[in-house]
Amino acid sequence: MKLLNKLPSDLNKRKWIATVATLLLATPLTIWGIYGIGEYGVALFLLTPLLIGIVSTTLFGHGRTITKKEAAQISFLTLGVFTLGLILFAIEGLICIAMAAPIGILLTWIGSLIGRTTVNKTPDNSLTIILLTLISIPITAFTERTSEIQLYTVSTSLIIDADIETVWTNVIEFPRMDEPTEFIFKAGISYPIDSEIKGTGEGAIRYCNFNTGSFVEPITEWDAPTTLRFDVLEQPEPMTEYSLWDINAPHLHDYFVSERGEFKLTELPNGQTQLVGTTWYRHSIKPGAYWKLWSDWIIHSIHDRVLNHIKVNAEKAS
Repeated sequence: MKLLNKLPSDLNKRKWIATVATLLLATPLTIWGIYGIGEYGVALFLLTPLLIGIVSTTLFGHGRTITKKEAAQISFLTLGVFTLGLILFAIEGLICIAMAAPIGILLTWIGSLIGRTTVNKTPDNSLTIILLTLISIPITAFTERTSEIQLYTVSTSLIIDADIETVWTNVIEFPRMDEPTEFIFKAGISYPIDSEIKGTGEGAIRYCNFNTGSFVEPITEWDAPTTLRFDVLEQPEPMTEYSLWDINAPHLHDYFVSERGEFKLTELPNGQTQLVGTTWYRHSIKPGAYWKLWSDWIIHSIHDRVLNHIKVNAEKAS
């Protein structure tokens, strides 16, 4: 508490001391967690913004009564400077920061409320709350490394006005697509361009080419014209990060892994065909329930692009 009592009474000076001191705690933990431990999880996305809210509010409000508005202002100021630092020092790009923003903002706000309550009601516990939050970050990061990575499934379907044999021909190999118009792909998420196949039947190799590289897909089930199933042997980077600098963040490599895929065709009345595309994937980014919302949406968007391209080409051929 003696250390906190040395904070200046001038609120403008204290604001920047609170901001800088918080950043000196949060920044090394973030860099260590990403590049040292190699973990994108609860410690990074939940506990770090919570720490930012608690520490900045506690330092700014110590020894006086702080309002909710003041607590929120100092917390979000610190979060903003922290985020700017991630961009300027090429630690993260704009896409990932935008995806993490909802939970980051929420947890920073919750941290500001915890800090305000501590300062206003139990100021003697201020350092204890800060230390407990600080210690919880590396402990959680190390614990998360041993957790099991769950397998997720995403399926997308549509109806095509073409016979099943024509659809099958366009499934196994399709020509180059038009440039994407969807915002998600223009923002940097990698997108499919075309596909080609070498060989026929089980053991053939299908290449689904994206703007960042190719998925190499050995065929594991070839039941023409109803089922094409494949494993994923190699895959490209899942996105192109937008930043002032070149970014090679660890999450671009092996944090999102597509394991296998399938096209299922069903013959319908009136010469129509139902086409279902399915992807099985894992990602080691946590909390899983939150990031699954993003990854499922991205995969559905990729499925939609491929399936609609197949639909257009099959209906033209038909």
